[in-house]
Amino acid sequence: MAGPLISLNKKHISVDQMTMSVDRVLQCYIRNMPGPPSPLIENYLREAERWRPETHTFHLPCGECTITLEDVQLQLGLPVDGHGVTGSAQSADWGAVCYELLGAIPDKISGVRIKMGWLRDTFPEPDNDSTELERIRYTRAYILEMIGGYLMLDLSRNCIRLRWLLKVVNFSAAGELSWGSAMLAILYREMCGATRPNKAKIGGCLSLLQSWARFSFSFLHPRVNHPYIFPLITRYVGIPTSLEDIRLLLDQRSEAPFQWTPYEDPAIRAVIQNEFFQNLNIWHVKVPLVNYAIVEMHQLDRVLKQFGFRQPIPVEPEVLDDEHKVDLWLLNTDWPRH
Repeated sequence: MAGPLISLNKKHISVDQMTMSVDRVLQCYIRNMPGPPSPLIENYLREAERWRPETHTFHLPCGECTITLEDVQLQLGLPVDGHGVTGSAQSADWGAVCYELLGAIPDKISGVRIKMGWLRDTFPEPDNDSTELERIRYTRAYILEMIGGYLMLDLSRNCIRLRWLLKVVNFSAAGELSWGSAMLAILYREMCGATRPNKAKIGGCLSLLQSWARFSFSFLHPRVNHPYIFPLITRYVGIPTSLEDIRLLLDQRSEAPFQWTPYEDPAIRAVIQNEFFQNLNIWHVKVPLVNYAIVEMHQLDRVLKQFGFRQPIPVEPEVLDDEHKVDLWLLNTDWPRH
């Protein structure tokens, strides 16, 4: 006999939210900005109250919905079809790795992390007189900053894990990785953690969460007159700001205001390169999303309306309880064989 779908209410913020006893707004950071991000981002963090870890979907009056691989690829332009981002996260000498790949050794390596500020101070933007090797090293440092400061934020706030440096030894090989699914795995994990009432901070690519909400909830996005550009995350720059108002809007709005297929708009399709539409099936597959130790399910059978399909009653969700508990990166583990 199948168990109940909603099984984690004892640990979920919604129990307190229903009585308005909690007015928490999660704290987030984007490290390439001088301080906390705009309150415009934090407003969308309130949607964590509707996120269910059991299904990796938001539960709204209009039905279940979620951030998908389609959103990742069209909003950010990241590849979602490729080799998994995994492997061993261990090195005998991280200083030697940094010297070989970056040409410099950080002043301080804390375990497997280095300071983001060191990257910015050590690698100024190359000019026309720079050598090819200097440009290669700068590119690696820039990718590290993008991963640690924007795409895959953890809660360390000002550090980046050196395991990512091992993924950019060869740029051609790095381009064959499914960076989008790795990024979404982290966002799912952070959203699951954010449903706990005692959670104060959240990581992951919160700019994607914000942009997805603005494309999906017509009553939340500001009006803009400029044309669409790609990646779509650059589209939006008043929205309701009161916590009670946000909750009320999400409760009272009918199915109509939710945009199930926002990317079908001809104006949006016109700015997206054809290469992003070559393998549409990858967007709506039910598959584990892997990022080293993190494994989260992409449960697309529950949100078929987001792809223009009729939504039948979904089967019982895949529950990865054991994988959900894997964290903090066991450094000596070879994750592909785990």
